[in-house]
Amino acid sequence: MTADDSFDRLDDDDYPAYTMGRAAEMLGTTQGFLRALGEARLITPLRSAGGHRRYSRYQLRIAARARELVDQGTAIEAACRIIILEDQLEEAQRLNAEYRRAAESASPPPEA
Repeated sequence: MTADDSFDRLDDDDYPAYTMGRAAEMLGTTQGFLRALGEARLITPLRSAGGHRRYSRYQLRIAARARELVDQGTAIEAACRIIILEDQLEEAQRLNAEYRRAAESASPPPEA
């Protein structure tokens, strides 16, 4: 990997750039909280060559949403399920909009 390749990854939301300690610090939470999110299968951090967990910015945003729900009194398992369902709903709405646009462009214009 060249230096240019490394710089290209700085903008990659999925690049696992953050250690568990740094991720917990950024979120203002504990490493145990991040482990619990992994156990609930909300996020699956990648592992470094040495076996250490590494988190991406995308994963940190998901973890921050989970922390928000937990801070409001939601159990961690329920918070994880809510986030998964929110993500599924967003994807379904995106697909519906795509199908609607495709159907509108495929139908002939109304006659005057």
